Amino acid sequence: MNYETLSQEEIDALLKGEGGNQKAQLTDLELDTLGEISNIFMGTAATTLSSLVGKKVEITTPRIQVTTSSRLQIEHPLPYVAVKVRYTEGLKGTNVLIIKIHDAGVIVDLMMGGDGSNPPEELEEIHLSAISEAMNQMMGSGATSMSEVFRKRVNISPPTVSVLNFAEERLDFNGGNETDDEELVKVVFRMYIENVVDSEVMQITPISFAKQISSQLLAEVSGEPGLTPVAESGAEPDGIADDREDDREKVVRPSENGENGAAEREITVQPVQFAPLEAGQAPQETGNLSLILDVPLEFTVELGRTQRTIKEILEL
Repeated sequence: MNYETLSQEEIDALLKGEGGNQKAQLTDLELDTLGEISNIFMGTAATTLSSLVGKKVEITTPRIQVTTSSRLQIEHPLPYVAVKVRYTEGLKGTNVLIIKIHDAGVIVDLMMGGDGSNPPEELEEIHLSAISEAMNQMMGSGATSMSEVFRKRVNISPPTVSVLNFAEERLDFNGGNETDDEELVKVVFRMYIENVVDSEVMQITPISFAKQISSQLLAEVSGEPGLTPVAESGAEPDGIADDREDDREKVVRPSENGENGAAEREITVQPVQFAPLEAGQAPQETGNLSLILDVPLEFTVELGRTQRTIKEILEL
């Protein structure tokens, strides 16, 4: 048997390959689940945007792919508007919504009363403030839809809006500790705003947060324990309904010592009685009615071109 000594480069490559196998990976089912959740989220957000701009807004079924920060720099070199959304309750993590600067300008123009044909060439502070307000309402409604899906409260902090140049900057999810080869999930939607925008928006999510979202929904669908809805969501856990059924049974069913039976004997049941109707009240109004009947009225009826009084008609 021949033994060959590995070079340092080969050893480093093997060690790097071992570390790569430990990275979190998304299965096809998890990717499909994440796409469905993103579709629900953006669908609700599109409805909110439609009410803000006064035009019909459509979001198509998303396309999902796994990418990295370095690939984003190559594929999207132009500046974009980045909307950073941090989940604070129900889910813990951050994702970023990416919108083209021109599309953001059209939304601003529509919100300010324009027709969308004259968007600002550069987004100034007032424009970013308007976009921030729109994104705040859109992301808030999207979070509400996720609360309904997960059957528990999902809260976000107010989104932060900035202009991001992928060629020079990197998305910040964990305080700037991301690496160029860190894998991210890119969900691409086609956004159509009636007669003014036909473009794409992207939702970028770290792999770890994407797994958290998809695993929670899969666990909810499969009925695994540990995801009991909180009281604020409006949905009651199964145990509460059972306890209430037991309580109702305790109220109705007499106990063995007869205490409930004694309480029931104190209740007296009587048939409903109605007061007799007085038939002498109606004739009291006949006097006033007679006064009305005594008022003489003159009627004329026109039949064709001939005019006749009622008296003449009756005498015919």
